[in-house]
Amino acid sequence: MRIKNSIFTVIILLFSLQCFADKLPTINPTATVEKSDGNEVVTSYSGSAPLKVVFEANAENADGWSAYYEWRFTHEEETTPYLIRYDEDTDYTFTQAGTHYIVLYATFTRGTEEVSYKEEYWGDVGAINISISESKLDMPNAFSPNDDGINDIYKAKEGFQSITEFHAYIFNRWGQKLFEWSNPAEGWDGTFNGKPVKQGVYFVLVEAKGADGRKYNIRKDVNLLRGFTEGGVRNNSEQ
Repeated sequence: MRIKNSIFTVIILLFSLQCFADKLPTINPTATVEKSDGNEVVTSYSGSAPLKVVFEANAENADGWSAYYEWRFTHEEETTPYLIRYDEDTDYTFTQAGTHYIVLYATFTRGTEEVSYKEEYWGDVGAINISISESKLDMPNAFSPNDDGINDIYKAKEGFQSITEFHAYIFNRWGQKLFEWSNPAEGWDGTFNGKPVKQGVYFVLVEAKGADGRKYNIRKDVNLLRGFTEGGVRNNSEQ
């Protein structure tokens, strides 16, 4: 009888220990990239700046434990973090070109007990890495705002990337400012004070900065071809 009771006691003890082990605090760090076409959860991502990423610890079984979080952001080939955040969840907008490594050091304490996720943890799972491309920016020489849906807006050429600062201005031949904008994805529709300007040559001035530190100072003529459709065919209805 004593043997049976002893076996039963051991089974209960092992079961209790297993239940306790299963309830130790855990983390499952994730990175969510915010994009115009929808958010994406990633462990590795390459994109253009500015790029906003939300980082979440996704801690479980942490009730009753004191938690300490430390998000570390480090540049490629460097060992010292350039940024440390102490929140459970945080977000950051990347504006510098290159590869960034992000890890979460988490420590949970309860009395004399401690559970930590540091070097050993990240050595197994691998750091989250975000790569920001070098900058690129070009402006076209002409556009044709004739409402045909093609090249109606004067703006940066497709393929611009990692532009963190952007200011553009349109002037007429007398130096009068007609329009200005601060988003390379937007542009000038060929109007001034709500009315279409005449076909002719205008001037664009662009001052911009890339995530790689490159500065852009673009000054060039802009041909407004209101009387032509795409392909160079004359549109007689346009003046």
